[in-house]
Amino acid sequence: MNKTNKNKKSLLSFILCTVLIAALALCIIGCTDSGKVENPETSTNTTTVAEATEAPTEAGTVASDVTVKGEGATVFYFNVVDADGNTTKFEIHTDATTVGEALLALELIEGEDGAYGLYVKKVNGITADYDTDGTYWAFYIGDDYGMTGVDLTEITPGATYAFKVSK
Repeated sequence: MNKTNKNKKSLLSFILCTVLIAALALCIIGCTDSGKVENPETSTNTTTVAEATEAPTEAGTVASDVTVKGEGATVFYFNVVDADGNTTKFEIHTDATTVGEALLALELIEGEDGAYGLYVKKVNGITADYDTDGTYWAFYIGDDYGMTGVDLTEITPGATYAFKVSK
C-alpha cells in the first residue's frame, strides 16, 4: 500500500510539473510585445489611435481604431465582443494592479459581488444577464477563457483581455 501511495505522489508531481512548465511557456509567449506600437501621446484621458497589431491598408493606415482610456504607467489591451460579434477595442492606461480594478475605475464594467467574485453584468454599456436572457459576459485572457475572475486577474503589461457575450 505504501508503494502505491508513492507511485500516486510521483505521478501527481510529474503532472503538476508538466502543467507548470506549460503555463510558464504560455505566459512567456503571451507576455511578449508581439510588435505593438505604443501611443506617443498617452497623457489624455480618451483619444482614438490606430491599432498597431492589425495589417496596414494600402495607404499605410490601420484598418480599425482603438480607444485609449485612462492614465497610468501600465498599458494593456481590452476588447468587448457583443452578441452580434462586433468588437470594440481599448488601450487601457492605469496604475491599478488588477484588470477588474482598472476597468471598474474607467466605468467599462459593472456588476455585483457574488460567491466567486465580481459577477459582471454590463460591459461598455451593454448588459448581459443570465438570469434575464440566458446570456453572460465570459472573461478571456488572451485567446483563452479566464481561469480567474476579472477582479482577481493581475495585469500583465501589454496583454490583451476581453469580455465576450456568451449563451
